[in-house]
Amino acid sequence: MYLSGPMDFVASRAAERKFGWRNRVGEFLETMGVTVFDPWFKPDVRGLYEYGREDVKSGERIKTRWTYEPGGKAAESRSWCAGQFWETLHIDLRMVDTSDFTISYCPTNIYSVGTPHEIITATLQHKPVLFVSPPINFPTLHELRDHLKDDPRGAELLARLEKEIPIRENPRGIPSLWYIPLVGSENFFDGFGFAAYRKKLGWKDAIAVDEHERRHKPRRPLLPFLERLNRELPKKWDRKQRQFVPDDDWLLWDFKRGKKRGEHLRGVRR
Repeated sequence: MYLSGPMDFVASRAAERKFGWRNRVGEFLETMGVTVFDPWFKPDVRGLYEYGREDVKSGERIKTRWTYEPGGKAAESRSWCAGQFWETLHIDLRMVDTSDFTISYCPTNIYSVGTPHEIITATLQHKPVLFVSPPINFPTLHELRDHLKDDPRGAELLARLEKEIPIRENPRGIPSLWYIPLVGSENFFDGFGFAAYRKKLGWKDAIAVDEHERRHKPRRPLLPFLERLNRELPKKWDRKQRQFVPDDDWLLWDFKRGKKRGEHLRGVRR
């Protein structure tokens, strides 16, 4: 399983790497025997040391070399930037390739390009994408607006800032409409539902998602769905039959485990 979601334009790359949602979802799935691919902690590649590895500063090193200037020297810098990040792009998409399904966390207020690329790659391979789109609101914005109600100049600047950024709330967590037919209508969730599992899995330290889900309790949380997935395959809604039917995107190999190390496929045509 691959964990897909914004890494570049988050509030803090360091906090996301150490305390982000991937750590908890990965730990939760590992307790059920799932192999988890986390782009913050890429697997070793045989024969290619540190291939595609990212840290909290790797993106900044590339950005410092980027330029829009004309000429050969500038073209060389842009080519260097592309070559540096190619390894990351390559290994992340290979992890999507070798996964059975993907979990994508896509808040509508965070810009991301790699995440849609990974979602589309998985979808074109007919692999399920479990899509988490949480409610988005900005309580501090409302406090600031109230604070500036007697300050016409400050209120004007705030209104202009909201348009320039832009700041758009999404209290129902509605995903981009393009995603809905792409991912499939039954694969959307409005949160993780961490609260019900914190004691069981020993998650003592609170993270940002905990406070968010305390204020916006998920109606359709992801973790209970994953727990059921460990026992039975989900179904999809058929618009023509107007009922739930088997979802053949869930192709999970049922290897016959023998005494050999690794999985041995018998009877394969040569």
